[in-house]
Amino acid sequence: MRVALLREVLAGTEWPAAARRFAGVLRGAVEAQGGGLLLVGTETYEPWHLAAHLDDEAAWSGLPALSPTLVRHRVPPAGPAHLGVGLGRLEAAGRGETLLVVAPDEPGGALLERVGDARPAGAAVLTRAAGSAELPGLAHDRLTVPGESGDIDLETVQHLVSAAAGENGAPAAASARSGFRDRLARLAELLSSPPPPRW
Repeated sequence: MRVALLREVLAGTEWPAAARRFAGVLRGAVEAQGGGLLLVGTETYEPWHLAAHLDDEAAWSGLPALSPTLVRHRVPPAGPAHLGVGLGRLEAAGRGETLLVVAPDEPGGALLERVGDARPAGAAVLTRAAGSAELPGLAHDRLTVPGESGDIDLETVQHLVSAAAGENGAPAAASARSGFRDRLARLAELLSSPPPPRW
């Protein structure tokens, strides 16, 4: 419902269509590549919110490939294994994997170097890089909106992208009813099965 409200509020802008297009590219990449989704932010911004939403959408849509591995710049010595993946993981990124970089500020040399190595190694690189001059040049695709201003915060954009990534790909107007029925059916399935692992 939040996403529906956001789309309604942003209906006069290009954000909903841009987010849906980018989400389609993301979904297509993880389905075609098949090797998993790596999600990384900058030293000052970790995309926890997007990771959690993509994980939920992966469960709701029946697309486990959308569930990301969150790659972190600093990993505390103690903690759960799924939150202990450091930047070194990007050094092994290659063919079959999708790398999504969310950079609201400068990504820093260490991240740029690893992303620059992952692309020629065969990883599909996608980015939302509002704060970087170099990162967009390393990406296969990026989320941008013509005439973009700072009026839309990153959390709002992440809601739009993650929700659209879990959709069935049909045009929104034509699929609204069937999409709702599909989600209800998936909800009934999820309620009768063990829950997915949480962040």
